[in-house]
Amino acid sequence: MSMNITFCGGVGSVTGANFLLELNDKKILVDCGLIQGENTDQNREDFGYDPRDIDMLFITHAHLDHVGRIPKLVKEGFSGTIYSTPETRSLAELILEDAVGLLKKEADREGLEPLYEIEDIKKAFTLWKTFPYHKNTDFGGFSVYLKDAGHILGSSIIEFDRQNKKIVFTGDLGNTPTPLLRNTESIEGADYVIMESVYGDRNHESKEERRGKLDAIIKDTISKKGTLIIPAFSLERTQVMLYEMSKLELKVPVFVDSPLAIKVTDIYKASTHLFNEKAKADGDKLFDFPRLSFTVSADDSMSIDHAVSPKIIIAGSGMSVGGRVIHHEEIYLADQKNAILLVGYQTPGTIGRQLLNGAKEVNIHGNIIKVKAKIESILGYSSHKDSDHLLEFISVTEKTVKKVFVVMGEPKSSVFLAQKIKDNLGIKTVCPERLKKYSLD
Repeated sequence: MSMNITFCGGVGSVTGANFLLELNDKKILVDCGLIQGENTDQNREDFGYDPRDIDMLFITHAHLDHVGRIPKLVKEGFSGTIYSTPETRSLAELILEDAVGLLKKEADREGLEPLYEIEDIKKAFTLWKTFPYHKNTDFGGFSVYLKDAGHILGSSIIEFDRQNKKIVFTGDLGNTPTPLLRNTESIEGADYVIMESVYGDRNHESKEERRGKLDAIIKDTISKKGTLIIPAFSLERTQVMLYEMSKLELKVPVFVDSPLAIKVTDIYKASTHLFNEKAKADGDKLFDFPRLSFTVSADDSMSIDHAVSPKIIIAGSGMSVGGRVIHHEEIYLADQKNAILLVGYQTPGTIGRQLLNGAKEVNIHGNIIKVKAKIESILGYSSHKDSDHLLEFISVTEKTVKKVFVVMGEPKSSVFLAQKIKDNLGIKTVCPERLKKYSLD
């Protein structure tokens, strides 16, 4: 009656979450994400297990670094069942269909076969089933219970219970309180916790500080008659930015330049029952205000550059690794009256990380672009808990937990958080090694 876990991805890096849980004779995966930024060659490597041997796959949420290799898993023989919340399934379908085109372009540039095709995505969704939060689901020998992680729409904390031993996968934990979503739910009675550590070594600005800073950056750019570009993830960050801007009574045009973000926003509009009470009360005003435009076509996207400044452009991707924001950065980075506002984690190796680190020039489409625009960042708009709140989250279950595995963070963040948990709570905490098997007995 053994229980083991192998960390096949998501260690030593924020991206590429992929964990193999063995419960008796069952082989269970939690997440199967794409590696982004550095070490993307690992996306083409073997998983560290035979996909044909996997019985089931549970998904914490729909971000690409948690779902991006599911079609590859299917392509290589996985035929089990995929489980998530209904919202995660709907969002993952959009995310994967959007990603396949970008991955093909990358493969063509490098003279490689695509990582997977649209047919692999379609097959994955024939295997996909859903169940809601707060429903204890029996799988014969163990049960699964989903709690709201408060990270993005449909995001889950997954609790596995086998013979009164509870193994908890946090997925990514929300930066509670968020403008839109409900608070992260707490965990109690956990024996083992596999938890994220993206911001394990630092804290965010407060809610008041972040909105005040956003307002100040917008006003400063407007005063210069410049353009503010916000590279934003299509999923969650764009919706949060729209909600915050709706409160600022802006008198300049705001463009959402992302077909994917527009589709995601429609799913958010249909899922307000998962919002917090304050966001619910705003109803139809959540993602709509004067002078807001959504640009779907490529021609509409290009026309934004002809619109008179000052103006605000929200476009993907959030780390400037592709998408329409690259085109806008190529045009606006070299002018000091403009500004770039980074509102999310920037993976090493991305243009976003280079800008955050103070790069004086960046390479876009083979062109060296001077960075003269003002580069700003607001960590408080991250969808991840910061260091103090990660500690607070795990403290609730400190009396029962035997071991915490700290994952999904850069090494310095993970090590810092692991030591912080040990020092403050006395819990045995480890930063696991990739492909090493750990016993949970």
